[in-house]
Amino acid sequence: MNVFYNLEDLPEFKEAVITIGSFDGVHSGHQKIIQKVRQLAQKVGGESVIITFHPHPRLVVYPRDKSLKLITTIEEKVELFRQCGVDNLVVVPFTVAFSQQTADEYIQQFLVGRFKPRYIVIGYDHRFGLNRQGNIDYLKWHGEELGYEVVEIEKQEIQDIAVSSTKVRQALEEGDVKSAKQLLGHPFLLSGKVIQGQKIGRTIGFPTANIDVSDKHKLIPPYGIYAVKVRLEEKEFGGMLYIGDRPTLEQHTNQTIEVNIFEFSEDIYGKEITLEFVDFIRHDMRFDNLEGLQSKLAEDKLASQQALSANTEASDLQLKANAVIPEVAIVILNYNGQTYLKQFLPFVLESEYENLSIYVADNASTDNSKEVLSGFPDVKTLFLPKNGGFAQGYNEALEQIDADYYILLNSDVEVKPGWIAPIMKVFAEQPEVAVCQPKILSFHERTRFEYAGGSGGWIDKLGYPFCRGRIFGSMEEDEGQYDDKAEIFWASGAALFIKAPIFHQVGGFDPDYFAHAEEIDLCWRIKRAGYSIKVVPESVVYHVGGGTLNYDTPKKVYLNFRNTLYNIVKNDPISKILWLIPLRLVLDGLAGLLFLAQGKFALISSILKAHWSFFPKLPYTWKKRKRYQAMIDSIRIKPARRLTAVYPRSIVWQYYAQGRQKFKDLF
Repeated sequence: MNVFYNLEDLPEFKEAVITIGSFDGVHSGHQKIIQKVRQLAQKVGGESVIITFHPHPRLVVYPRDKSLKLITTIEEKVELFRQCGVDNLVVVPFTVAFSQQTADEYIQQFLVGRFKPRYIVIGYDHRFGLNRQGNIDYLKWHGEELGYEVVEIEKQEIQDIAVSSTKVRQALEEGDVKSAKQLLGHPFLLSGKVIQGQKIGRTIGFPTANIDVSDKHKLIPPYGIYAVKVRLEEKEFGGMLYIGDRPTLEQHTNQTIEVNIFEFSEDIYGKEITLEFVDFIRHDMRFDNLEGLQSKLAEDKLASQQALSANTEASDLQLKANAVIPEVAIVILNYNGQTYLKQFLPFVLESEYENLSIYVADNASTDNSKEVLSGFPDVKTLFLPKNGGFAQGYNEALEQIDADYYILLNSDVEVKPGWIAPIMKVFAEQPEVAVCQPKILSFHERTRFEYAGGSGGWIDKLGYPFCRGRIFGSMEEDEGQYDDKAEIFWASGAALFIKAPIFHQVGGFDPDYFAHAEEIDLCWRIKRAGYSIKVVPESVVYHVGGGTLNYDTPKKVYLNFRNTLYNIVKNDPISKILWLIPLRLVLDGLAGLLFLAQGKFALISSILKAHWSFFPKLPYTWKKRKRYQAMIDSIRIKPARRLTAVYPRSIVWQYYAQGRQKFKDLF
């Protein structure tokens, strides 16, 4: 996370998604807003930017008000934002001059001039500018002119945040640090510098580190003993904290904050220390002598150790219970598929996954699909204005769907209830994996691989795609021979799992493809950025195939030949393109001769039309290559390297000349 304390040091943010607030406590309500900001930033390939203020605006606007008690100091707040995974934190120096800006100056000079936001995420009650003259409607009114969009945080969410802040303070003021932790979503923190004390604790066997909390506005819990975790220079220890005025020591009755760190004896004077409050042990007490105090402290230590042990166990359980379940959206693109919707949507609705939404995006169907969908109230529907094909249809639909992962599913696919979990497990365990597919078997011959994807896609050195389990028109029996979780080159669009941010950041599908090979192009770009693509055969689906466009039709052949040429020009190195495109021209001519021998004259015409479409558009395709290259570079996680799952020979030669019609025979 980048932290900026001076507005003059700000860089030029890329597609900034910003939110603004004091965020005292950075509690669970605030965290929901931060998550929303991060998700938006990921979707547009931008940066999340949190804007907060120091000192707190109330201390500047109402300097005589001494009642303000802060849950977090600025240092604690910075660390909590870091834990939230924020890209950038801007700590604005809040001054009288800053508070005197008009609403227009605040928008134009501060928000737009400094941040150039793509989105501003803000609450309905947000007020800004001199005399609080600006509001969210004013912010929205300026948005169209100044190039940003306002995303409003719902009224109930804002009210919940206000209630949460009040409840956190109430809990802390009562010493109920466990309730405060539940509300905050993290432990209450107390930070400061270790200073010299009277060293009385060491004389009774409980040496303490005295802590100076420099921020006089920091909320200090009531007097007593607390079980705490002690963070010191990247290390963590258990301890018990005392807050009080030491009534047993009548000559030393000033307030003190001191911690006994368990199993620790180092000299840490002058060092910064942070305490995480775990539990309240007891109120402050007066003892008749030091022996009585010593005896009670021994009991306190045991109680603190027990509280710390119980907290560790509870935290482990809580982590499991509260593990963030990624949001998954199954998105079915439908065109005149009313029969398939009736047949296969019930299977999709039985999918077992905790955080799942199911969408059907209708690509301007002319049949009764809309009426069929009305019979599935649990399915969310999007109706697109025209049929843009598989590529443009999905691009338009996914722009309207917020999720962490998309599952692009053909309407003619049967799924089993547990088909999602194995693939999500791979995503969780292997962060570099951006795309996955299940094993795809034939719906009609359920022990045989299906044409659309088999057990994962490969490509040969000349740009011809094939699959584990399917080469050209030959589909193998599934005998478990391709049941390993393998790296592949491309995942089938019939059942494609993809990280949503990656889909958008790399530019989605190329809409010029209409259909066929667009998923190969998408996967090729993602692999060039260093990401991994996997097949997870533990997940199995059954595909009818050719539900919208039959495999052996003139239009399919046209798209096949044209789009694979597009793939080469957009993704292969220039040195390879110079010899490969002429060679493909020859090979496509040979394919035409094969169709002639088979009497498929219409398919010969499709090959000619593909070339007539491809070659005049070469300059345009080259411009797209450069545009997509910039997107690839923007999300790159590894240097450019040799791509995996590329067959180093010609699959055409192996299949037709050598008679090798099974994937396993190629090696």
